[in-house]
Amino acid sequence: MTSSASVTSRVDAAVRLDDVEVRFGERRALAGSLTVAPGERVALIGPSGAGKSTLLRLCTAAVSPSSGTVYVAGKNLAELSSRELRIARAGIGTVHQKLHLVEPLSALHNVLAGNLGRWGNARALTSLVFPREREVAEGAMRELGIAHLASTRTGLLSGGEQQRVALARILVQRPELILADEPIAALDPARAREVMAILSRVVDSTGAALLVSLHDPKVAIDFADRIVGLRAGKIEFDLPAGHVDLERTRALYRIDA
Repeated sequence: MTSSASVTSRVDAAVRLDDVEVRFGERRALAGSLTVAPGERVALIGPSGAGKSTLLRLCTAAVSPSSGTVYVAGKNLAELSSRELRIARAGIGTVHQKLHLVEPLSALHNVLAGNLGRWGNARALTSLVFPREREVAEGAMRELGIAHLASTRTGLLSGGEQQRVALARILVQRPELILADEPIAALDPARAREVMAILSRVVDSTGAALLVSLHDPKVAIDFADRIVGLRAGKIEFDLPAGHVDLERTRALYRIDA
């Protein structure tokens, strides 16, 4: 599989997978190459088990390739020390279906957690009592329309408000890369589009590259620059969003006899 963004060099790419293969025992979960340029929005689509989550987990070294090389911000993840890997991960924002918010804490404290990759443990603990960089967090919350909820316990917020808290946390983090794994899978269509619109605003504000897996091809086409279609661990196509039609997406989700 060859990326349409292969002209982007390894050093310049936000993410680059060179001839990567991931195997779990005898099963091949993913194989091929892919490049994502800084500021680019790339959506991964395909059926369950296609390799979307595996690809995202490669980018944080949560999964190691059986062969090939994974570069993030020009760095070979396999060559990094534990400390260097922590620093690399601090430059990656993640969005999940489960938002990983600490519900007993205020919305403000959860947004400030975007700084944890840069802060040491002592500074992070102190911030629980005397919030540091409060102005930055409040600015992020204001940008997403939730500044009035800063002191509210996160567990008392609605699902949509919690989504905005999680995205404000990424604004504070200001990552170079955002990875989103099925962030709208459990949402109704209207709410899904709202969340994608907010995520797009976060990408615009941070200038980060976005790599997002989505179950809805139409949403992917509407919000991404490029669409990468996966099936059985293989990239079936890698095209500008405007070149992806219904016939191509149907082929990904077909059920073989």
